[in-house]
Amino acid sequence: MFFICSIVTFAADPPPNLLKLLLERETETSAIRGNYAYQQRVRIEELDPNGRKRGEYRESREVIFTPAGERIERMTGKPLQTLDRLRLTEEDFRDIRDVQPFLFTRDQLFLYQARFKGEESLDGIACWVMQIEPRQILEGQRLFEGYIWVAQTDYSVIQMEGRAVPQMLGKNENLFPRFRTTRKQVDGKHWFPYRTVGDEVLHFRSGDIRQRMEIEYSAYKRFAAESTIQFQKDPPKQ
Repeated sequence: MFFICSIVTFAADPPPNLLKLLLERETETSAIRGNYAYQQRVRIEELDPNGRKRGEYRESREVIFTPAGERIERMTGKPLQTLDRLRLTEEDFRDIRDVQPFLFTRDQLFLYQARFKGEESLDGIACWVMQIEPRQILEGQRLFEGYIWVAQTDYSVIQMEGRAVPQMLGKNENLFPRFRTTRKQVDGKHWFPYRTVGDEVLHFRSGDIRQRMEIEYSAYKRFAAESTIQFQKDPPKQ
């Protein structure tokens, strides 16, 4: 299971425009990542209270570019599905696509409020730590709630930890585990989602289910058009 590190401490004040610098950096990173193909592998395991595996779900996808330069996503192979009590829903798959690799871009700001929480060294990198919470959650929305680690050198997000919200506690009960997504530098400058892990006991009314999750983002490759389109000239008029 994951818990926010308790050693985060308040230090010197961050830049007064930290949020603006963060949003600009995330917006740039999102635009750059949009020019990359990559592979994504998902593994979700269901375990009993003693840690024995009851079943799992696995799938592999790839984001690629067509010859015309269109960016598309496609499944590679057939998913493996042996889960017992755990049922994956539309919200789970939306979270895998949008929340676990969350990038806090300018167009997301109206959805969230951000608070500075302190600073912490992460793998030798000095970071500002910020808490991100939805301003409100409208019906049908899937949003991120948690913490992000922002490198003090260039305002890149290098890690995030939290959960997708809302938890659904009504008639159609649907609970979601806490997760941590780490990033790595892909082009020597920008940090892209690299790995998501989660491990939590979910307390359903029908009984507890331990869910372990791992998502890997790999084989990032920048798209570069290698051909040009030539238009045929109209024939000369007679």
